[in-house]
Amino acid sequence: MTTATTRRPGDRRISPVFLGILAVAAVAGWAAWTGFAARPGVAVFLFVTAAWIVSLCLHEYAHARTALHSGDITIGAKGYLTLNPLKYTHALLSVVLPVLFVIMGGIGLPGGAVFIERGLIRGRRRLSLISAAGPLTNALFAAVCTAPFWLHALDGVPTVFRSALAFLALLQVTAALLNLLPVPGLDGYGVLEPWLPSGVKRQVEAFPMFGLLVVFALLWIPSLNIAFFDLIHAVLRGLGVDTAYSDCGYWLYRFWSGTPEACVVSS
Repeated sequence: MTTATTRRPGDRRISPVFLGILAVAAVAGWAAWTGFAARPGVAVFLFVTAAWIVSLCLHEYAHARTALHSGDITIGAKGYLTLNPLKYTHALLSVVLPVLFVIMGGIGLPGGAVFIERGLIRGRRRLSLISAAGPLTNALFAAVCTAPFWLHALDGVPTVFRSALAFLALLQVTAALLNLLPVPGLDGYGVLEPWLPSGVKRQVEAFPMFGLLVVFALLWIPSLNIAFFDLIHAVLRGLGVDTAYSDCGYWLYRFWSGTPEACVVSS
């Protein structure tokens, strides 16, 4: 009889769903680079959305892989190691809401997705590391996206693609920073939670489902939104990204709103 912890060949095989999303990102990125698309904003929208979903998958994979090496041997049977977003615990929170957040406000904020058997994890440090693994993956993704900027390797790269890459980097930076907030439902709280008194943990058990939405709602307050994006832009500038490119990437992404002419002129 097959048990939940029996390792099967498909438990760690990369999902065709993930490969399909990756292919969309590659084709749309090529279209944005070459100017093949009649409307560059459509190519940017497809590239950034697909690449954002890829990063969501990698974020959750990092949680799952760290949990596996920390003692949770049930991870493979749940499909979390296949990078298939359809295997996540809450498809709405894991994929749909994060994409809507990007469309509505240009904010990258992954949702909670993988269920960890915490009783199988050996020690509080490992529990904290499992939670930290996701935001650290976003930080690594941001470093990859910004590498052409801080390595000064953008000669000949079209403005449209530069802008798309800069906006994708902005999403990764926001995802990393917001997810490290010590708010129930976000990974920052997951890092702290193993070290909190049991009474405190019981008091916040009802809030994880709402933490994500509360953070997003607060960012609609103009003063907080301005302060937050000032911080994000400061980080991007530190990584060599001219915020004019990330701004253009945002407007190209929201192609239905109209795109400034300067954002589509080749450089």
